[in-house]
Amino acid sequence: MALAKITSLTGRAVYVPGNDIDTDRIIPARFMKCVTFDGLGEFVFFDVRHDPQGNKIEHPIDKPAHKGATILLSGANFGCGSSREHAPQAISKAGFKAIIAENFAEIFFGNSTTLGMPCVTAAREDIAKIAAAVEADPQTEITIDLVKLEARFAGQTVKIAQRESARDALVNGRWDAIGELIDGKADVLKTAATLPYLAA
Repeated sequence: MALAKITSLTGRAVYVPGNDIDTDRIIPARFMKCVTFDGLGEFVFFDVRHDPQGNKIEHPIDKPAHKGATILLSGANFGCGSSREHAPQAISKAGFKAIIAENFAEIFFGNSTTLGMPCVTAAREDIAKIAAAVEADPQTEITIDLVKLEARFAGQTVKIAQRESARDALVNGRWDAIGELIDGKADVLKTAATLPYLAA
């Protein structure tokens, strides 16, 4: 099962403004009692999408115009806080395929990459340009090009950046270490057979 080579992604976007959006805001701890990550998507940003009684309040993600958006736009230090893997999983299960922000917390960035969900950075003013285009027309499509390191939208192009190791893994289909291990099972068994301490 060869991993997909993720060279570019195109989709509509939703802007969730703010800096220091931490993993507890992304997925509150009380929803982390699951055995698998399935179903986490419905709880993404739950406490800022609902009042204390659980009733939905206005939030960009829930606006009908943004239904089906697959790219999340945000500010600085996205995914900070605790290192819970549930945070990028919840974003992914909610249907998002990529995130554009000013920068990312280290562990969140790594966990997102192993899901094949690119986290790319852009200057604040360029994120504002994308957000303005989306605000003007929610049907605007954004293309995140990991080869050219640019985002294209509404006739405009802005520069994006991504750590080279992550970009290389995504572009060359090496973003899931477990997937690579499974693909290399024959080589693993061959090597294991030569190790005296693994002999029966």
